[in-house]
Amino acid sequence: RDRVSAIGRLLVRAPNWVGDVVLSLPALRDARRAFPDARLEVLARPWVVDLYRAVPEVDAVRESQGHVKDAETLRDQLDAALLLPNSFATALALWRAGIPERWGYATDGRGLLLTRRCPVPPAVRGRSQVYYYRAMLEGLGIATEGPPDASLRCPGEWSERGAELLGDDGAWIGVNPGAFYGSAKRWLPERFAAAADIVARRAGARVVLVGGPQERPLAEAIAQGMEAPVQVLCGETTLAELVGVLSRLRLLLTNDSGPMHVAAALGVPLVAVFGSTDWTETSPVGDASRVVREHTDCAPCILRECPIDHRCMTRVGVDRVASEALELLAS
Repeated sequence: RDRVSAIGRLLVRAPNWVGDVVLSLPALRDARRAFPDARLEVLARPWVVDLYRAVPEVDAVRESQGHVKDAETLRDQLDAALLLPNSFATALALWRAGIPERWGYATDGRGLLLTRRCPVPPAVRGRSQVYYYRAMLEGLGIATEGPPDASLRCPGEWSERGAELLGDDGAWIGVNPGAFYGSAKRWLPERFAAAADIVARRAGARVVLVGGPQERPLAEAIAQGMEAPVQVLCGETTLAELVGVLSRLRLLLTNDSGPMHVAAALGVPLVAVFGSTDWTETSPVGDASRVVREHTDCAPCILRECPIDHRCMTRVGVDRVASEALELLAS
């Protein structure tokens, strides 16, 4: 107990994916409240590290260089580490770094590498992943308070850069047609095009397609099938620039994806189409978000590719998505 109360430098090892980072923010803020006088640092993978520059509770951000290098660079620099990922390798790296206090879930056979550990409680299954991370803190004896805060604040320079990329201060509707995990998570591209056309026409808006470079061909195919003015930014933005673009939108149409969670964290109204993934655990957090899904016996299957007829997505109609989006805009 004395060692815990004397913590001056606390490291939070971040989750590895954009969506998980957003859903873990309430737990990070709980840790900040629990250790108000400590220097709170985050160790994150290169592809998510910039998100923490939009989190004011973080004092410093370190870019992970791999488990071996991290063990070398962190040696004798920290008092405690909170491990949000579940992997054995993550715990091993921080054990090798000689960090005196190492806390996390006792998953993946890593319990002996942790100085404070707890099992995953069954009660978190079927609830937002926000509660998965907060339950870990509670199991470790760290208090959680109030409603979960999974918000991000877009820095001014990121927002300005987003405006430069869009090139127009008018109304913009975003479409995020990709999903990193696999095609089973993706709504049909021609339906994204049709829904975006309806919403853009009614809202008097232009459309921007966002995502990574691997989604560029998909986005270009969608753009070619649209009547509304459209710009394709897939593969043309850094993570910070993507945050800036998302912050300028009036609405986002999206699959279950990292950009979906970032938009929700920014307070951007969005309609998310869910199919193969579990909407009860990975839905966007926020009052301005709506999830559209259709019941099928096989969903959620959590598969990368659909082995049958992709019915969880083909049953979601254009009119329903457009209607949800227009109701959000009207409110």
